[in-house]
Amino acid sequence: MSNSIKLTIIGGVNKDGTKEPVDRVEVNPGDILGIVGPTGSGKSTLIDDIEQLAQGDTPTERRILINDEEPDAKMRVDPRLKLIAQLSQNMHFLADMSVSEFLQMHARSRGKDPELMHKVIELANILTGEPIHEDDHLTVLSGGQSRSLMTADIAVISDSPIVLIDEIENAGIKKQDALALLAGEGKIVVVVTHDPVLALMASRRIVIKNGGMSDIITTSTEEKNVGNRVSEVDNWMMDLREIIRRGEIVEGVV
Repeated sequence: MSNSIKLTIIGGVNKDGTKEPVDRVEVNPGDILGIVGPTGSGKSTLIDDIEQLAQGDTPTERRILINDEEPDAKMRVDPRLKLIAQLSQNMHFLADMSVSEFLQMHARSRGKDPELMHKVIELANILTGEPIHEDDHLTVLSGGQSRSLMTADIAVISDSPIVLIDEIENAGIKKQDALALLAGEGKIVVVVTHDPVLALMASRRIVIKNGGMSDIITTSTEEKNVGNRVSEVDNWMMDLREIIRRGEIVEGVV
């Protein structure tokens, strides 16, 4: 499956049934699109509309186009044709198998070399401070390890050209590296976030209010500079967490 697709969101209505102020958003390969707004405003609903490839048949009445066309109905029901991968806040593996078994099985199902598991694990360990080993069982991985593994899996093995991410900021993962990795693979990345680092990494961000897309903001050069400064602080905080996790003394680190 090619990554060279364009995603278009055609606006519908907000919670009051009023037409959304933003009526069309186009997203291209390699783009990072943020979704921001107050808790309960409808951010996850927009993610759900994209995931379902909605065609005016959800409460928002939005439509999702792929390459400016209504997607084939089979794409909505056939997992083998699925265009979209999703990383959510709560990830729980139900299969009691090792990391290597899971990755090799996924690679085979995609018609790819099972040995790609080594690259996935290598990348996952860049994204998390808790090392993942190929003989670790999925059911004992922490939240951060799980999200790191799935991010790397999507980047290396998955053919899905669109990745939806729902609030990974508190997941114990190097979030900036994760977004950069996925976008660098030419995937469209749509991220719901309250985190200024992630929001300012996006080239644009949709503002959700009362269930509707009320505005779309293009990240300015000034905002990017602010994001870079905040990113430095965020990286420092992650390093500090790792020092504390290892039981080391913080004195002299600042």
